[in-house]
Amino acid sequence: MNLKQLRMLTNILNLSRNKARFTASEVLPAPDPARKKALAAFLKTAGIRFKSFPLLNLSFMHRSISNESNSKINNERLEFLGDAILGAVAAALLYNNLGSKSEGDLARIKSVVVSEDVLSAIALELRLDSLLILGRGEELSGGRSKKAILADAMEALIGAIFLDSGYKNAFDFVSRFISVEIDRVLENRHYQDYKSLLQEFCQRQYKKYPDYRLLKHSGPEHSRIFWVEVAVNGTTFGPATGPNKKSAEREAAKLAYEALNELHE
Repeated sequence: MNLKQLRMLTNILNLSRNKARFTASEVLPAPDPARKKALAAFLKTAGIRFKSFPLLNLSFMHRSISNESNSKINNERLEFLGDAILGAVAAALLYNNLGSKSEGDLARIKSVVVSEDVLSAIALELRLDSLLILGRGEELSGGRSKKAILADAMEALIGAIFLDSGYKNAFDFVSRFISVEIDRVLENRHYQDYKSLLQEFCQRQYKKYPDYRLLKHSGPEHSRIFWVEVAVNGTTFGPATGPNKKSAEREAAKLAYEALNELHE
């Protein structure tokens, strides 16, 4: 653990000792009876105990709601706090449980288990999407399914748990799902960003970038299929298909990355 990480962990522990100064739930709007019932149902399903329902409710309030209501009340500060706690818990679990791994390996695993993809997937498992409080514009644009918003809400929830009941409870909550994700990485069952992996491979091996080409798309607008191939150092891989261009590119990148890795083993 470097000096910056040590200071971060020290600050979190100091916050835990003085958490009463930071909750300030009395200045937060209390959820109405129907909302409180929904929050209580969530707590029961998620196996979490919570003293302050206004604080819990705050963790689901996206900044778009405060933008539209000219209020400063949203979950961004909780998200900031939760991000630090998440990082500290993940680092502690990796340090304590993977004594044979180098710092580089630990950092790589940590970057995966605290990533937006992982956090948003966990948020969906906990059904945080149904609890989000969004502005009208964000609601209409599909904000409940956006990975960034879901991941941010997950971090805000961690921050709220910490303020409500301290570092140990936040640690226990985070470790429940992070431990599973660490195992997935070790067993190579985790989500992998093949476009990034392929780009890093190409830069390392050939000093070039992969070149994606959209070949065609077919089907009605609500159910299209995109066909993409990728060229790497003169060799073409694909085509691969997907419901949009981005997903088709990911599939093409996976084909290329796996083939090139096998070739260079």
